[in-house]
Amino acid sequence: EETAQALINKHGYTLIHPSNNLDVIHGQGTASYELIKEIGELDFIFTPCGGGGLLSGTAIATKGLCANTKVIGVEPKNADDAYKSFKDKKFYPVVNPNTIADGLRVSLGTNTFKIILEHVNNIITVTEEEIVNAMEFLWSRMKLVVEPSGAVSLAGVLSGKINLENQRVGIIISGGNVDLTDFFYLIRKKIV
Repeated sequence: EETAQALINKHGYTLIHPSNNLDVIHGQGTASYELIKEIGELDFIFTPCGGGGLLSGTAIATKGLCANTKVIGVEPKNADDAYKSFKDKKFYPVVNPNTIADGLRVSLGTNTFKIILEHVNNIITVTEEEIVNAMEFLWSRMKLVVEPSGAVSLAGVLSGKINLENQRVGIIISGGNVDLTDFFYLIRKKIV
């Protein structure tokens, strides 16, 4: 943020926040809009939650198309500020998040918090192991390399914390920014 502010001060740039800007939030809602337009009404839609932009956009678009669809945010248990904020209806910033899902180590913004309180049905948390299991599932079953932050939504579904039997479920999976260095290091270690 300091670097961005220095550039703004020096050049007169305008900061477009990556998750709390209303235009960005609406743009992020296109993922759920396209999902629902393609496959029809859902009972549930699960979305990752960090700064809340994707979850807010998902909630706005989903509720605009299918008011009865339950929008569920998922975040790491080790970075559960949105979960606590949602439950208590009081903003809590993220403090010392220690999670493999590095893209979700950020706090909700003022806009996202308000939208989430108005339009999201629930926020659940998942463990680090559940996140890795979801990544492995995506890789082995679907041949998708997904970063931990993007796999939390599937981790939420697989966790069984919400009964989804006989329900139509949509899952927003985002981001393939995986550092494979550690992964291949472990594989090389096995063959040596």
